[in-house]
Amino acid sequence: MNDKTETPAEPVPETDPAAEAVTEVTEADRIAALEAEAAELRDKWLRAEAEMQNLRNRAKREAEEARLFAVQKFARDVVETAENLRRGLDSLPAPAADEPELLAKLRGGFEGVERAFIAMLERHGVQRVEAQGAPFDPELHQAMAEQPAPEGVEPGTVIQAWTPAWTLNGRLLKPAMVVVAGKG
Repeated sequence: MNDKTETPAEPVPETDPAAEAVTEVTEADRIAALEAEAAELRDKWLRAEAEMQNLRNRAKREAEEARLFAVQKFARDVVETAENLRRGLDSLPAPAADEPELLAKLRGGFEGVERAFIAMLERHGVQRVEAQGAPFDPELHQAMAEQPAPEGVEPGTVIQAWTPAWTLNGRLLKPAMVVVAGKG
C-alpha cells in the first residue's frame, strides 16, 4: 500500500479579489436598481397626487354647478309665468286720458307685480335679456323668421322679439324667439 498521505489543499484566501469585484458590481447594481425604483415610485406618487388634486377640483366644480343650476327646470317654468304676465299686460289697451280709473289701477297693479316678480327672479340668478335691436346671436336667440331689413337697419339685426332670452347664472335658460333682418 502506498503510504502516501494526501497533502491538504492550499487554503483559500478569505477575500478572493475576483469575488470581491463581483460583489462590488452587484452592490452598485443593487443601489442603482433601488434608486431607479425609488425614482419610479416617487413619479407614481406625484402623478397620483396630481390626479387626486384634479379629482378634488372637478368634484368642487361639479358641486358648484349643481348648486347654481339645480333649479334650472323650475326656473324655465317660472319664466313662462313671467312671459305670460307680460303678454297679459301687453293685451291691455294703451293708457288713455279718459280711461276708467279701475283699468288704470289694474294696469298699475299688474305692472308692480311684474316688477317685483322680475326682481325676485334676478335675486335668484335668473336674468331677462332683451333682444330687440341687438345683433342676432345664435347663443341667445332662436330665429323664427327673417324679413327684409327696414331702412337704416343692418342685416342680421333682431327687428322683432316675440319673447326675451332668459339666463340662469349666465347659462342660457330659454332663447329669445326673434325675427331677424335679412338682406334686402
